[in-house]
Amino acid sequence: MAEPLPRHLLIPFAGRGSPACRAALATLRLPNLETLLLRLTLADTDTQDDSTRSPPHERALARALGLPAADDGCIPWAALEARQTGLAAPGDHEAWGLVTLCNWQVSIDDVALGDPSAIEIDADESTALLAVAQPFFEEDGIALYPSGTPGRWLARAPIFDGLATASIDRAVGDPISKWSPLGDASRPLRRLQNEMQMLLYTQRVNDERTARGVPPINSFWLSGTGALTQDVALAGPAPEVSDALRIASLRDDGAGWAAAWQALDAGAIASLLSDYTRGADVALTLCGDRAAQRYTVQQRGLARWAKSLFDRTRAASVLEAL
Repeated sequence: MAEPLPRHLLIPFAGRGSPACRAALATLRLPNLETLLLRLTLADTDTQDDSTRSPPHERALARALGLPAADDGCIPWAALEARQTGLAAPGDHEAWGLVTLCNWQVSIDDVALGDPSAIEIDADESTALLAVAQPFFEEDGIALYPSGTPGRWLARAPIFDGLATASIDRAVGDPISKWSPLGDASRPLRRLQNEMQMLLYTQRVNDERTARGVPPINSFWLSGTGALTQDVALAGPAPEVSDALRIASLRDDGAGWAAAWQALDAGAIASLLSDYTRGADVALTLCGDRAAQRYTVQQRGLARWAKSLFDRTRAASVLEAL
């Protein structure tokens, strides 16, 4: 029988401090996670506060992928994607950014960033808007390219080098003023956002979207900025990232978040536990608003095994600390 392959499962939004999700913690029954936490050992904890531009799950994923350490808000996700898709050559150290089309929700008091995953943009709409936007970006020295995801473009420009930007997962639902880049270097981007708001307002794509009853696309969000200055060296198996909790978490849908956790426990967590039982080298990273904790397989002596029988880790307490 072939030896089981190593696995690393990374779960964003495993813990959430928003009111409804926090209240739902008390209802969670996660038997497979309970068992897995009992059998694995806490190997690493990364704790910041929830004001960081790069959330814990992005920092944890960057470490697992072997990305070089970066300042907060400067994990070069766009440069990595450009390298992986062939837009950038292995020796290319230019700076890139991710441009994500979105809906800015305007209220009397402020403007909030809506979740881009809710705008339901298709490939044709994305292509049409890219053609319209490219000349405006080029005036500021920014080259735009399509990515494999409708509504998200890759952008290359020197301005992105060292420019700290907030992850969409941090900014969704908050006033854009809280997370927008500051400083002289970002002024052209703020002006470009304003220009794009006026431009997108006039587009036929948005007329058709309004007729369909879906939110208009009225701006963009910049993230994933920076340059990839060295080769990426995996620190272990590439993590499987589960987005099962993301939507309910960002909406603070406590019941939905709890239901998604139950399904995750019965699915991916149960599968990881099964692999562990068959002798695989497994790892589990749980991420919340402030912290990421990585659990791995380690040898246990008899005394430690006996202690574990009386020192069972409760999943809810682990998730509450994230």
